[in-house]
Amino acid sequence: MVDKLNSKTKILIVTGGVFSSLGKGVACSSLGALLKNYNQKVTIMKFDPYLNVDAGTMSPGQHGEVYVTQDGGETDLDIGNYERFLNIDLTIDNNLTAGKVCYETIKKERNGEYLGSTIQVIPHITNTIISKIVAMANKDEPDFLIIEVGGTVGDIESEPFLEVTRQLQVKYRSQFMVIHTVPIISLLINQEIKTKPLQHSVKTLMSYGIFPNLLLVRSQNELPNKIKDKISWTTGIETSNIFSLMNLNPIYLMPQSLEAQNIQQVIFDYFNMKNVVRTGFKHWDKFIECITKPKKYIANIAIVGKYLDASDTYLSIYSSLEIAAIYLNCDLKTEFIDSQSINEDNVKILDEFDGIIVPGGFGRRGVEGKICAIKYARENKKPFFGICLGMQLSLVEYARNVLNLKDANSTEFDENTTNPIITILAGKDKDINLGGTLRLGNYSCMLKQDSLAKRIYKQDKIVERHRHRYEFNPKYLDAFANTDMVLSGINNDNGLVEIVELNNHPFFIATQFHPEFTTKILSPNLIFYNFLNTVKKLKPENEQK
Repeated sequence: MVDKLNSKTKILIVTGGVFSSLGKGVACSSLGALLKNYNQKVTIMKFDPYLNVDAGTMSPGQHGEVYVTQDGGETDLDIGNYERFLNIDLTIDNNLTAGKVCYETIKKERNGEYLGSTIQVIPHITNTIISKIVAMANKDEPDFLIIEVGGTVGDIESEPFLEVTRQLQVKYRSQFMVIHTVPIISLLINQEIKTKPLQHSVKTLMSYGIFPNLLLVRSQNELPNKIKDKISWTTGIETSNIFSLMNLNPIYLMPQSLEAQNIQQVIFDYFNMKNVVRTGFKHWDKFIECITKPKKYIANIAIVGKYLDASDTYLSIYSSLEIAAIYLNCDLKTEFIDSQSINEDNVKILDEFDGIIVPGGFGRRGVEGKICAIKYARENKKPFFGICLGMQLSLVEYARNVLNLKDANSTEFDENTTNPIITILAGKDKDINLGGTLRLGNYSCMLKQDSLAKRIYKQDKIVERHRHRYEFNPKYLDAFANTDMVLSGINNDNGLVEIVELNNHPFFIATQFHPEFTTKILSPNLIFYNFLNTVKKLKPENEQK
């Protein structure tokens, strides 16, 4: 039995057609931010059609980064976009996979909760999905619940979610709006605009019994009226309900673009909402001003990583740098450096960069190149920021080259090392139950007085998000005592070393946690901000004339 949806919450469900990676996630995030500008309480969900229970065991090279929520959920990267745009913290319940739905449905069947019924996609799978939607809407009764349906209309795996969309559109028509996202195709030869794929996508959606109320058309530029008119008479969607989802750089300009097209008024009119006033999203307009202001400085940052499809695999890191750079009036230039290509003979290529980031990762591949980069940053006073594995390898590098523990390593890479600086979490097995067995989500950290970390955060205790299976070995606390490598952040509950930093260095800090997961558009993570600010101050010649 599915509970009834409260009468307050309006649901916007966003589908996509023709091909994937259309920008549905950015569209949903932008709609959410725009509605918040009009004093609407907004929350958001992502439906992923894949059969994984969560994103935790998926390769970042195949699916992009695994984003982590405050409660330890391993989710799709779009959850990160939602949090950054809407300036809110979501939970594991905001990301629903087909695998999770199936898993929960089968568990209920095994427990006899269906009283002997034959378990079917309809109604059992669809009712499970609907119950998640209703629970999210009823939890805090937001004004708007935005739901992104991942994948592409016509995909077999998306059909249960589309059937749910059909059912909800019928049952809650006055509270429910379907927004379909589709691309406009420009021919390479003569740039002629073709709408036929768009038309077929809308007709495919209609074949499921779903009529889209609004159309978001992904395009290079704003759609000409004659193209909108053509789309209207071939799909049956009114011209006034067709909007351009343009290629914008940076993507944070999208809410402003949609607002200029007056999409918010169409939504308010549809739901019969009267006299809705734009109260302003705190600091949002100021942020847009920072984006459009001419940039005074250049920051050239190397990201030394191992996952080659860097744009998505390190999405939150790039976004955190980009947001901090906007506030610092910097023209950010980032270059991904494959850590497998770095060695002692060529590491000087890093000299052309103003700062170095070594991000997280799993597995042995590329580790020695990361260690080379860390050593170069340490010895050459290059601003450095290590994240997760980047922190672990900072300790390994220092142990090898300063403490003279030549075989220092992590047991992740060498189980037989006589100096296991980094070891697996207590009670864990590296080969059993990889999914959901890491240290995940929010943990607190106490900061050492007179440390760089304390100067950055300006408080004694912080909370940040984690995703790791290996940690600093407390048996080596004495080895690092009274050295320039300061263990400046400690979790007092479990003794976990959270932050390390280097004395006598302009900026060298590394964290076991993932600070990129707490960056918001209106509040950049402070370590990213201070890292770039140091780069800016150290290289005044970077000021653009």
